[in-house]
Amino acid sequence: MSRALTVAVPKGRLAKQLAASLAKAGVPEGALSETDRTLVREATVDGAPMRFLLLKPDDVPTYVEHGACDLGVVGRDVLLEREADLVLPHDTGLGRCRMVVAAPDGWAAPPLDRALRVATKYPRIARRHFAAQGIEVEMIYVQGSVETAPLVGLSDVIVDLVETGETLRQNGLSVVAEVCAVSAVVVVNRVVFKLHRAAVERFMGRLPKA
Repeated sequence: MSRALTVAVPKGRLAKQLAASLAKAGVPEGALSETDRTLVREATVDGAPMRFLLLKPDDVPTYVEHGACDLGVVGRDVLLEREADLVLPHDTGLGRCRMVVAAPDGWAAPPLDRALRVATKYPRIARRHFAAQGIEVEMIYVQGSVETAPLVGLSDVIVDLVETGETLRQNGLSVVAEVCAVSAVVVVNRVVFKLHRAAVERFMGRLPKA
């Protein structure tokens, strides 16, 4: 019997998109159903056993890096922020969006005698972006409603994910720079990729490709 692969899947919208894609490729729909409260799911795909773990997105790289899962699917934003030591062999193209720097409409850069105040859920990514431009920054970590920060004087700009940009427009903000493109990628434990590459590639063959 083939070795059972354990796959980490992020809860939420991405799990629904992934479930729809995998169902077309022969994975039982119940394996990723969010109506089921079970967090560890067993499935058989073409005679091969598989196990799916539904996790918080931020935890997917941790489970895979430490070997609790063989591989996982996660947004590139989470991966870049966590800086996990993993193999990235596949971009699914699911959940496509952009990470941007946004500021109030008509914004002017602050005086050079102080650091640029940046509100974001992604301080590592943001710091690297501004460091590459030689800009000194003060990071302000916020988890939700990031758009509010510059409107009330908490920050000069924000770094956040956008799809259509409608939320920015409704709050009087504009994109001033693009940090990176983001979509869901497959991440694989380095040892697993070396020892069980064929099984990993069979699973990846069931996923959409960007």
